[in-house]
Amino acid sequence: MIPVFLVLLAPLIFIDQFWGHDIWGRFALAWPGGAYAFAATVGALVPVVIAAFVAPLTRMNWKKSKARSLAWACGALPGLAAGYLIAGVIGATWRPKRRRNWHGECLSRGGPCWVHEEYPYLWAVGLLATLTVAALLITLLVKYGSESPSSPSTSEP
Repeated sequence: MIPVFLVLLAPLIFIDQFWGHDIWGRFALAWPGGAYAFAATVGALVPVVIAAFVAPLTRMNWKKSKARSLAWACGALPGLAAGYLIAGVIGATWRPKRRRNWHGECLSRGGPCWVHEEYPYLWAVGLLATLTVAALLITLLVKYGSESPSSPSTSEP
């Protein structure tokens, strides 16, 4: 069980170590609207990525067709990969709990501690975008997902 956990955790650590500083130090600042707009974009992608992962899995029916169910499971893999990418981008903003662990690289421009100092409400913007898009997706799902094709009427007018 521990090796599986480490294999699942490895992409998040990889993104944080190799791309985290560049994502928030360079890319987010160059994003149209700055780091807050980038955080809103990342937050808006969270429910979309979850939907891209879950939607194919809801179509699976192993009893009816194993091959088709396997195809739907494979169709969920891009959503899973995008979820890892989004989680890594979000995880790159986390900072150590104790300030004494904030080394020079953490407070340097683009480090996770610097992002929190320069943009203190980054988390709120991302969370608000996540909740807004999730509410929109749920509303669309309720409105358009519950409609079933109408059956022909047997009654006469």
